[in-house]
Amino acid sequence: MAAGAAKAEGPALVFEDEELSRTEFDARVNRLARLLIGRGVGPESVVAVALPRSFDLLVAIHAVVRAGGAYLPLDLTLPADRLTHMTDTARPVCVLTDLPSLGALPAGVEAEPVVLDAPEVRAELDGLDDAVVTDADRSAPLLPRHPAYVIFTSGSTGRPKGVMVEHEAIVNRLAWMEGTYRLTPADRVLQKTPTTFDVSVWELFWPLAQGVPLVVARPEGHRDPQYLAELIRGQRVSVLHFVPSMLQAFLDSVDVADCPGLRLVVCSGEALPTDLVDRFHASAGGRAVALENLYGPTEAAVDVTAATALPGAATASASIGSPSGTPASTSSTDASSRSRSASPASCTSRASSSPAATSPAPT
Repeated sequence: MAAGAAKAEGPALVFEDEELSRTEFDARVNRLARLLIGRGVGPESVVAVALPRSFDLLVAIHAVVRAGGAYLPLDLTLPADRLTHMTDTARPVCVLTDLPSLGALPAGVEAEPVVLDAPEVRAELDGLDDAVVTDADRSAPLLPRHPAYVIFTSGSTGRPKGVMVEHEAIVNRLAWMEGTYRLTPADRVLQKTPTTFDVSVWELFWPLAQGVPLVVARPEGHRDPQYLAELIRGQRVSVLHFVPSMLQAFLDSVDVADCPGLRLVVCSGEALPTDLVDRFHASAGGRAVALENLYGPTEAAVDVTAATALPGAATASASIGSPSGTPASTSSTDASSRSRSASPASCTSRASSSPAATSPAPT
């Protein structure tokens, strides 16, 4: 996390009416990162994560990145041959999972499972140091061009295509988002996007880097508008993401005006119809709730364009706006220098020698 985040007040995570403090979250991340380092995880290696939304999911993803590895999210509801193709391609060192999920891992997944709630793993974690992990602990220095995560898209042919996104790319993306939308101590961000979709990346890292509580939706809760409305109201969520089709379903059941803490809704993943934009603002009942329309391919570190979606537009779909990104970008719409194919060859390619301090890891 960013240096200032540790000084922030309030919890790091909220899940099912339980809170995890910043101190405990950081300690759990550091212990698991050390366990992973001991199993050979470091820069240019991949760790698969097969966990439901929970405290353990957030700890696991941050621990992989802190150890220097790239996390590969696995959705265990996918067909076994798709999951096996993903792991055969990315070649993870291990798979972080739990006892309920272990049986759903296909037999073809050859990576070693690390079962976080198994008694022997818990005992090992309890014996590890919870101090901050640095390059002195890692197998090699963590550099800006090292991969931070691997996400598989459907690909133009329907065959899953793996994309590695590097630290400097996603850090640039997060810096742009903070510079544009500015989280405050009063904010709470909702994490509801499945981690197999790249929109989840800013949910997972942006609020924690800024010392803002992250409210974690229950598994499959992202499909239930009434549950989401209750969670948004009950946990005072102020910032969240919807794909337009889910925003439509949400507005079919809930008025934005009934979510008094909400101040920013980000849309991406589909074309945003202007009639939905009009309906959203009407549903706010005169409150100023921002609706932002973002667009970008996975290869370009989540998004490359952004626009504020205002009511009254004459076109069928809201504008995708102009290029986003900080001045550190060579070109915010050029994915070629921001990602790599997740093939075994690229997993072992040499990284840039740029100093890590110029583009810190997003933890």
